[in-house]
Amino acid sequence: MFAGCGGIEAETAPESAPSTAQQQAPILTQTNVDVAQECTGILEFANKASYQILDRFLPSNVVTNIVNRRATAQFTSLADLSSVTLVGPTRLKQLEGGARTLDYIDADCVGIMDGLAISRDDQTAIVALVNSIDDSELHDVLPNAWNGAVNLLGHRPFTTAQQIADTTGIGDVSFRNIRNSATLSRPLEALFAAVNAIPSNGSAGVTTLRHFDWWKIATASHYYENEKVCFGLEPSSVPRYAKVRPNLADSAEVIAAVERSITGVNGDVTISPQVLKAGRDNLAELTAGRSFKGCILSYGDDPWSRHNVSIFVDTTTGFSVLAETWWAE
Repeated sequence: MFAGCGGIEAETAPESAPSTAQQQAPILTQTNVDVAQECTGILEFANKASYQILDRFLPSNVVTNIVNRRATAQFTSLADLSSVTLVGPTRLKQLEGGARTLDYIDADCVGIMDGLAISRDDQTAIVALVNSIDDSELHDVLPNAWNGAVNLLGHRPFTTAQQIADTTGIGDVSFRNIRNSATLSRPLEALFAAVNAIPSNGSAGVTTLRHFDWWKIATASHYYENEKVCFGLEPSSVPRYAKVRPNLADSAEVIAAVERSITGVNGDVTISPQVLKAGRDNLAELTAGRSFKGCILSYGDDPWSRHNVSIFVDTTTGFSVLAETWWAE
């Protein structure tokens, strides 16, 4: 299915995580972002604090390594910091502690966990997502952490992102995927909310969704079904009576389906131009060069209506989009 000074202490740097895109306010668009805007003071502290100041929070040999490295290039990410010899998770937390003590960061930066420095807004979004996400979407977001997904579902609700990061089966890669799913698509979700808020005219309407249970939607039975075409699913996950096409969906197909929904509600006129542009740009960025599994459904609950539903799920990140148009006589 779809702290203080100490002696020399060697420490292994965390296993690197694959790069995926992140979005937050203010929007960060680089695919390798691992520091929320509210937490960039951690990097500023590492880049600007004197040797004597850093030596209050880190072993002297670690400080020497950091100072020597920054003399050649400023640190731009936690991954960059972690590339310094002897800098691993413990040293990053000590850097965070120094940055917080000296007011480089404040409560808007929750802190570093599993290789990411997250903000208070990030934490809110992460907790909300994990507490509400459907089984099918969570397993798509965590394709290589099945046990971690099961443990999250079994132990929610959570109140902090640290509790989620500490869940058995959730490591750096999984936590990054969760963060991305929770914060990646804020402009797109704002656009979808605007589309869905426009009342239907009684004979036609649309629905756009970012988080949904695709398995439940794709396998639902309807009395009048015209067509169900799926692609990229494991054989055991293909809904009953669905046709299977060989090619996956690409960015153009996903964008076209979303645009049909926007056009269906005359969105270019009724939706704020700023929301419309930001959402479209966000969707284009998140889908560029990606491949999607999913299903295209056409059905009716009576002879006088028709629903056309397009479901797309990124085969690597689990990023998902649903676009539906419907009409009734």
